Amino acid sequence: MSSQNLLHVFIFLAAACVVVPIVNRFRLGAVLGYLVAGVVIGPWGLGLITDPQKVLHFAEFGVVMMLFVIGLELEPPVLWRMRTWIVGLGGLQMLLTTAALATIGMMVGYSWSTSLAAAMALSLSSTALVLQMLEEKNLMNTSVGETAFSVLLFQDIAVIPILVLMPLLAAPAEEAALQRDDLITHLPGYWQALIVAAVIGLLIMTGRYFSIHLFRVIARSRQREIFTALSLALIVGITLLMLMIGVSPALGAFIAGVVLANSEYRHSLETDIEPFKGLLLGLFFISVGMGMDFGLLAKDPLAIIAGVLCLVMVKTAIVGVIARLFRIDSLHAIGCALALSQGGEFAFVLFTFARDLNLMARLDADYMTLIVALSMATTPLLMLWYSHVVTPRFMSILPDRDYDSIAEQHPVIIAGFGRFGQIIGRFLLSQGVGVTVLEKDIDQVDLLRKFDFKGYFGDATRLDLLRNAGADKAKALIVAVDEVETSLQIVRLARQAFPHLTIFARARNRRHAYELDRLGVTHFKRELFESSLSMAREIMVWMGAPAHEIDHRVAQFRQHDEATLRDSFRFFEDEPALINFSRTRRSELEQILRNDAPPLDK
Repeated sequence: MSSQNLLHVFIFLAAACVVVPIVNRFRLGAVLGYLVAGVVIGPWGLGLITDPQKVLHFAEFGVVMMLFVIGLELEPPVLWRMRTWIVGLGGLQMLLTTAALATIGMMVGYSWSTSLAAAMALSLSSTALVLQMLEEKNLMNTSVGETAFSVLLFQDIAVIPILVLMPLLAAPAEEAALQRDDLITHLPGYWQALIVAAVIGLLIMTGRYFSIHLFRVIARSRQREIFTALSLALIVGITLLMLMIGVSPALGAFIAGVVLANSEYRHSLETDIEPFKGLLLGLFFISVGMGMDFGLLAKDPLAIIAGVLCLVMVKTAIVGVIARLFRIDSLHAIGCALALSQGGEFAFVLFTFARDLNLMARLDADYMTLIVALSMATTPLLMLWYSHVVTPRFMSILPDRDYDSIAEQHPVIIAGFGRFGQIIGRFLLSQGVGVTVLEKDIDQVDLLRKFDFKGYFGDATRLDLLRNAGADKAKALIVAVDEVETSLQIVRLARQAFPHLTIFARARNRRHAYELDRLGVTHFKRELFESSLSMAREIMVWMGAPAHEIDHRVAQFRQHDEATLRDSFRFFEDEPALINFSRTRRSELEQILRNDAPPLDK
């Protein structure tokens, strides 16, 4: 490796390490930090790296890895359940967005073919940016995340017919001059379709029936690095295969991930790929930032800004309206619309493709590329506005369907009456403590009433519902909902509107506990901690350890872990320091529990 390449690697890593933490301090997210880092080190910043395109081609592999990991987390039944949203919502979004943007293009003077080609490229959103951002904000398992993912998945699939359609928009001579870089471009269209279908079918068959045996052989070698090598080889092989037949590598990787979703080695694959995925995605966003041509912005700022605003507003309006047609509530529809408001990484490829076909002039392609890059930079800011401005406003708006009238008020309010909330509620009721239960799942409310539990259909993120439940007079609010973001919304609202309430909250994990602590909640319990610790106690007793000794050590473990958790909160935004702290405290715990360890009889 040359010293020049090593210098570039150092610049990338140093820029990310310096800029991303600064941006995160302002709660703007890592994605915007990577984009800013790219601008700083790129041709229009410090000029430390002047050729972002070489880096971009390599960094796009991070998008492929991300789609593979997402596929691993989805099983075919889940995709089948989402089919209406994927095809209906995703297809309608692309159709309407393409039509609207093509019409605008023709209105400002472009030909119909140029306008249509540009509109198809601009109708795509950034899979890499949106999914990374939703994961950072814990929105992947909400309506916002599911809706956005459905649209993005359809868009990734649609790249293939767009690549087929664009040459048909070009003049015959121009079309003949183009040579796609794959093995089947010279074949008739029906043969291309058959080969693509056969290769994807082969990929599914191999993944389902043969790959499992290969993974088992590698696992028996007990060489972790070989398993990691196999994971990376799998992704690289899929990428090469898809490129050879002219199909989106990201789509192929996603299909492979779905096929392996039921594999017993799924979690090992995720663990091996995750560090590479995160690093390459960061590299991708840095290269996008480097590629922003601010010379064009300085030359014609009004046209560029107008283009960005037009793109963001059109896509936001269309996605928002479609989401409401699919009966998604207003708050989540706005969130999904803002998340999908930007252009996507595939637009860079399609603009180059259209330019080679003479469908688009080089200068126009450069303008469009800058508009897409700038639109990607606006999304983190729009989502920040959504979280801090839009969401609180909707909390006090009455829902579209009527919630139950609450005719009683008690000293304790329970928000969420699933498995966690039910145990708390049943115990409090058995002790004569009156509780008011709010549950937004109407089926759950009906089920509770069949068993003579009184619960009210209501969303605790609504200010009016909390007031009707007597939050201004109650003593305690128990937040036991499943969704992390919903939990945090309820806590923020309660802390602001009812500061006298003592809040007890269910924490899904250590990150959730950290966010609760930041909001001033001191009474929280991790949902699986006590049950897991109780099971560990039973295992040790079964193995022959004296019960009284294990009870003492369980108490030691609980006390140490709770203290460690709260002490770790001051390091949560500094990952290296958090890792070092965790290692130190883990060693302390092992030493404590190792002293006078009870003997085992079995």
